[in-house]
Formats: sequence, C-alpha cells, structure tokens
Amino acid sequence: MSPKVQKEIFATQRPFSQAAFDSASGVPAWKTIPSWYLVTTEDKAIPPATQMFMAERAGSHIDKMKSSHVAMYSHPDTVVSEILRAADSVH
Repeated sequence: MSPKVQKEIFATQRPFSQAAFDSASGVPAWKTIPSWYLVTTEDKAIPPATQMFMAERAGSHIDKMKSSHVAMYSHPDTVVSEILRAADSVH
C-alpha cells in the first residue's frame, strides 16, 4: 500500500464508539443467508485463526490471501473478484 493511501486511511479512519460494543445486534445474517470470508493471513487486527473460527462457524465459503487487514486497499482486484464470484453464485 502506498504511503499516500496509508495517510488517507489514518486521516479518515474513525474510532469505534462504545455503542458498537454495548448495542444488541439482532439475529446474525449469516445464520440465514450464504456468506463468504476472505481470510487475510498477515492481519494484525484480527488474527487469521480468529478469522477462520468465525468463517467456519458461519459456514462461509472461505478463501485466503496473504494480506494485511486492509486487503481492499492492498489487493483491490482480488477483493472485487471475490465479491463478484460470491454475487454470481447466488443468482
């Protein structure tokens, strides 16, 4: 990821509010609809083992890639391909 993109992320990323931790979220969507998960194996925010646990628990279609937490910035073409493949599979 370029230094310019990093600076943009650092300038615009907002912190979580306490409500994000305290509010009820309702029934998880992954219990009733198909889900996909792209595990980022170089992630320092959510460990890959935790990602795998969540993805497997949800019964997700799982793919892995060597990327940090922000794969959408460092590997946008791969992320878009994953999204399109998921969308095509439910038509």
